[in-house]
Amino acid sequence: MSNEWPLWEVFIRGQHGLSHRHVGSLHAPDQEIAIKNARDVYTRRNEGVSIWVVQSKDIAASSPGDKEPLYEPSNSKVYRHPTFFDIPDEVGKM
Repeated sequence: MSNEWPLWEVFIRGQHGLSHRHVGSLHAPDQEIAIKNARDVYTRRNEGVSIWVVQSKDIAASSPGDKEPLYEPSNSKVYRHPTFFDIPDEVGKM
């Protein structure tokens, strides 16, 4: 039996940002302490407006080695690429 606290991934939303970004990891016994520790470690200069913590074990991720089979189906859907569409001259620059 391990006495080590769970690993938490920390995401911070900056004052001028609309999305959270991953800033690091830390160990903590529960989510409340994980948020407080994340505040102390990752927002020392008051740069954050929101903190998310999630246990690492709860994150599902693809492997870089699975890149080809994972993204291959989207390569055949050229209509998803902006170059597929012609922009009328009267629209101007987008």
